Amino acid sequence: MDVFRQLTEKGTWATVLQRHETNRKEIESVGGFLVKGDALNAKDVEKAMNQSDEYDAVVSTIGGTPAEPRADSEANIALIDAAAAKGVGKFVLVTSIGTGDSADAPPPNVFDALKPVLIEKAKAEEHLKVVSAKTGMAYVIVRPGGLKSEPATGTAVLTEDKSICGAIHREDVADLVIKCVLKEKANGKVLSCVDKAQLFDQPDFTPFEV
Repeated sequence: MDVFRQLTEKGTWATVLQRHETNRKEIESVGGFLVKGDALNAKDVEKAMNQSDEYDAVVSTIGGTPAEPRADSEANIALIDAAAAKGVGKFVLVTSIGTGDSADAPPPNVFDALKPVLIEKAKAEEHLKVVSAKTGMAYVIVRPGGLKSEPATGTAVLTEDKSICGAIHREDVADLVIKCVLKEKANGKVLSCVDKAQLFDQPDFTPFEV
């Protein structure tokens, strides 16, 4: 919803696929569309994709749990394939620090706790790269650190550094994700996403300016 709110504040029209209708009134009050459904259900994905004749981009913030991580791979892969089939121009996939080649970034106890989820997220990331290469659909992969549901700080950054780790607020993630949606500079990039003031240590790194 943070992504949706910030997109619509910029005048962008959006469709939301959610498993519940809690946000329906808010979504529809600003001209958005809510499709109630589950991305693990092919018919629900098809319904969301058919809500418009054309989408410029798809943003996926889907995530499962260590006990049930299927959504991290299967649901994201279903959305990626549907977006490519629809001819969507860009897919922005939000995963997590610790996925793929950033596996050494989190503390070992954190990685071990999240390992089932991170393994499935890595499958989705790799699938997106393959689909992009085959179809020309642009992609950006954004890997946030530990998420906090607190007001934006404005000190969050993207970086290509795979060793970085720290916390970040959801509103700040949404802001950076939207920049990746609206601008081409991040296309084809895999970017870690952290708050400069909430790093687990203080490494030297180069921010990626979108």
